[in-house]
Amino acid sequence: MRTLHKDIAEQIGEQATVQGWLHKKRLMGGLNFITLRDRSGLVQILTEDKAETEKLRGMQIGTVLSVTGSVVEDERAPGGAEIHEPTFTIISPVTDESPIEIDKPLNHKSENLDTLLENRPIGLRNLQETAIFKIQAQVSKSLRAYFEEHDFTEMRSPKLLAEPTEGGAEVFAMDYFGKTATLAQSPQFYKQMMVGVFERVYEIAPVYRAEPSATSRHMTEYISIDAEMGFIELEDLEIFLSGLVNKVVDDAWANYEPELKRWNASKPKLTERFPTIPMEEIHEKYSKATGENSVGEKDMRPDEERWVCEYAKKNFGSEAVFVSKWPAGEMKFYHKRNEQDPEFADRLDLIFRGVEIATISMREHRYEVVVKQLKDLAGGDPDDAGFKPLLSAMKYGMPPHGGFGMGLERLTQKIIGLGNIKEASLFPRDINRLAP
Repeated sequence: MRTLHKDIAEQIGEQATVQGWLHKKRLMGGLNFITLRDRSGLVQILTEDKAETEKLRGMQIGTVLSVTGSVVEDERAPGGAEIHEPTFTIISPVTDESPIEIDKPLNHKSENLDTLLENRPIGLRNLQETAIFKIQAQVSKSLRAYFEEHDFTEMRSPKLLAEPTEGGAEVFAMDYFGKTATLAQSPQFYKQMMVGVFERVYEIAPVYRAEPSATSRHMTEYISIDAEMGFIELEDLEIFLSGLVNKVVDDAWANYEPELKRWNASKPKLTERFPTIPMEEIHEKYSKATGENSVGEKDMRPDEERWVCEYAKKNFGSEAVFVSKWPAGEMKFYHKRNEQDPEFADRLDLIFRGVEIATISMREHRYEVVVKQLKDLAGGDPDDAGFKPLLSAMKYGMPPHGGFGMGLERLTQKIIGLGNIKEASLFPRDINRLAP
């Protein structure tokens, strides 16, 4: 029966069999130390038998082994125990030297990133790299738990669409049996339609953006966390997002603090409810503090996003902040104008540790108004195949509703403190990369 690293200490004084990959070896003649990696961690093995040691000669990192021996207590070993007097069985020999060192931290400087990504299937065996995606898996688990706690239904929207309903400039088009189809930029219209069915829905799934950008912030495929809620106001979304991010951060640190410390991560400082600052106020304060004039601009500069998080951390004790008062002239046709102040949209951006991680808005639920906005703001035809299903949902009864979209990789990146969003993607896609 196989024993995992995490259970090895339970078998002190007994025989045990461990199986995994050769992670590191130190052959020093008399005492030889072998480290084996399995899904739960590293097992240290001590061998003095020349015949057994000889089996490993010429075997490189990555060789798959089965090892049977006596479990001995040793507080210096991973898990507090190691294996003595082992018998080695080679399951899958590796004789070529690994292109990536998996037994020491990898250099993530920008000039090394392409090399790491080219060798991703091997580099991910490095425990520091593995830690990123264990943390990300916990983030996904926490997100789902929070949605379920708040009575959401998980949905699955199609990724092949008839029309580029959210703008044609950033879509991937393809032949679809003689017709033109596009890859979904988001599940926006589908999650709105499902408010009329389930009232509260969420989806965690890939989306596709033909971003012509080779930056540390963009990818052409990423995992989007999308949610939509009926019978709410904008303030409800502020409360919900504050709670969601707090839960994700708390769970990550409760379950994966050792992995986070591998990256020298610090736990984000967050308030129970994040502060909200109007964009114009941010422009004014940023311009005064830096001498860089952004007053009157209709969006946030990247430097401003970093600045406002530092400002919120210092003045409110939160590294997350909502930006409000977005100009209605910049809104999507399905967004809702503020009824008290129509020059603004009912929209927020959530900025976390210096970057926008979520766009939040109320949607226009009134059929006549959304049809007019479609024509006036987007030049859209209500009879187009891409718009008709959403408009039919509006026509036959939709409550006030709103939601948000958030990138899983960007959220992971900011929790850990990674420098590039691609580091938080198993196999990232951008304008230059379609493999591995």
